[in-house]
Amino acid sequence: MHKRKGFSLIELLIVVAIILIIAAIAIPNLLRARIAANESSAVASIRTINTAEISYNSTFPTVGFAATLSSLSGTSCAPPGSTGACLIDTQLASGTKSGYSFALSNVTGTPASTYMAIGTPLTPNQTGVRYFCSFADAVVRYSATSITTCTTSDSPLQ
Repeated sequence: MHKRKGFSLIELLIVVAIILIIAAIAIPNLLRARIAANESSAVASIRTINTAEISYNSTFPTVGFAATLSSLSGTSCAPPGSTGACLIDTQLASGTKSGYSFALSNVTGTPASTYMAIGTPLTPNQTGVRYFCSFADAVVRYSATSITTCTTSDSPLQ
């Protein structure tokens, strides 16, 4: 009688069950890490927009703050102008980056003396759980609920 070598069906099922248990533990941690990375990128993008707006306002004092993200960006930067200042990258200027959408609003005055930058998760609870905003004071604020107007009552990042 020949002895057969290999694994029984029960042994294979036990190994598969162990792998599934490990995956069930690891996947939520991976999702939380991705959300944290997207939120960090969103905060950095809002800070980049703030810095670009301040530079734009200094460079083009007759215009004031830029009204659109595309005005802060540009593809031909020789020389930069008020419609393409080349201060932010084209990915951020498109309005979508790292699971967040970005928009400028509330640009008022002649020259424009105020602006508001808002970062919103593309898919709440999957790409991010917090909403970020800032205005001319350059303080990045956040909220757990959707932001339509950035105010000093929103929590500043520490």
